[in-house]
Amino acid sequence: MGELSSIPAVLNRSGVEAARERIKLHIHHTPVLTSRTLSDLASTPQPVEALVGTPYDGKRPAQPRIRLFFKCENYQKIGAFKSRGAFHSLSRLGPEQLAKGVVTHSSGNHAQALALAARTHGIKAYIVMPTISTPSKIAATKGYGAEVIFSGSTSQEREAVVEDVIKRTGATLVPPYDHPNIILGQGTMALELEQQVQELVKDDVSLSVHGESDGHLNSRAPTNGSMPFGEARAGHLDAVIAPLGGGGMLSGVATALYGTGTRVYGAEPSFEGADDGRRGLEAKERITTVKTLTIADGLRTPVGKINWTVISDKCRVQGVFAVSEEQILSAMRLVIERMKVFVEPSAVVGLAVCLYDEGFRRIVEEEGGKEGWDVGIIFSGGNTTLEAISKMFATGDERAERAEAKVGKDGERVAENVAG
Repeated sequence: MGELSSIPAVLNRSGVEAARERIKLHIHHTPVLTSRTLSDLASTPQPVEALVGTPYDGKRPAQPRIRLFFKCENYQKIGAFKSRGAFHSLSRLGPEQLAKGVVTHSSGNHAQALALAARTHGIKAYIVMPTISTPSKIAATKGYGAEVIFSGSTSQEREAVVEDVIKRTGATLVPPYDHPNIILGQGTMALELEQQVQELVKDDVSLSVHGESDGHLNSRAPTNGSMPFGEARAGHLDAVIAPLGGGGMLSGVATALYGTGTRVYGAEPSFEGADDGRRGLEAKERITTVKTLTIADGLRTPVGKINWTVISDKCRVQGVFAVSEEQILSAMRLVIERMKVFVEPSAVVGLAVCLYDEGFRRIVEEEGGKEGWDVGIIFSGGNTTLEAISKMFATGDERAERAEAKVGKDGERVAENVAG
């Protein structure tokens, strides 16, 4: 079967609004936090030496003005945004399908989300997990009552095990990211973020770059209908940055915000080719295979077919940026130490883009002008451990990736297409 060439008709804002109604009793309405310290850091030009060896070497560092709003999905049920898509997917199944249970393949967060959703509905969940999955996520998935079945890390190995489960049990496959029901469920976080930012700025207009100095809201843009880019008002986000792995969240956020005047960007790690989204957009073709051991383990997967139709649409996703392991760790340290918020590496790639990607920072400076942008950042999850964090921040010979199991019988440390 060939690649999809158009966005499924069901992927629209009204579909996301319907999903929100279906899942609202089963998920947390996660908070939106602000940090003046991190906003000030994002608004400070990078040192000249940070641009050495980049396309901006020898040029004046960008001077953007940025206010950050953090949507904290690390406080979501199971510790990550995946609960939204899982609960929405199960809400769309009929009684006969539910009776036979559900199955998926996942390295952790979707596994836990589907296990919880299945337990909530009183049905069986079969979770195929690659052996590279972190021990803490394996334990958590079992803790929600799922039957965990191990496989190799390649897509072919995982899919073969899933097919065997379906033949044996009749269970319905709920994919980790590449399905309209997943996309619509994940998009509900953007609807919440929109409303929460409006309420925060209404109470304190100084949180927005668009607040007038006399304390009144800047109302030079229309307050309803389709807003063009370039218009701005206090309480309206100029941009939202979401992590990009398989693309369910980014596609959902883009679907929810399409036509609102809010730009949507993706962020991903660059380590060992994990930036398949960015590279695919440059090549104008979806990249189907990813092999990486980036510390952002929730993003170790290629963009899905359906999600690619959304992400590759420039009208819906304005761009994708990639950040290094060092930049991810630096952003993570800031969130933990300055905001006192516990996050996993995958969660902070959007913040890393704001702080360190000169290309994005120049866009803010050029398009936002002296006023700047209000930017929403999705903290996708917080499923890591103190032990893993200590290894990530270790120095010298003690430096290591986050805890992980061995891959396959020979113990070779590789990963391929690991779904989050």
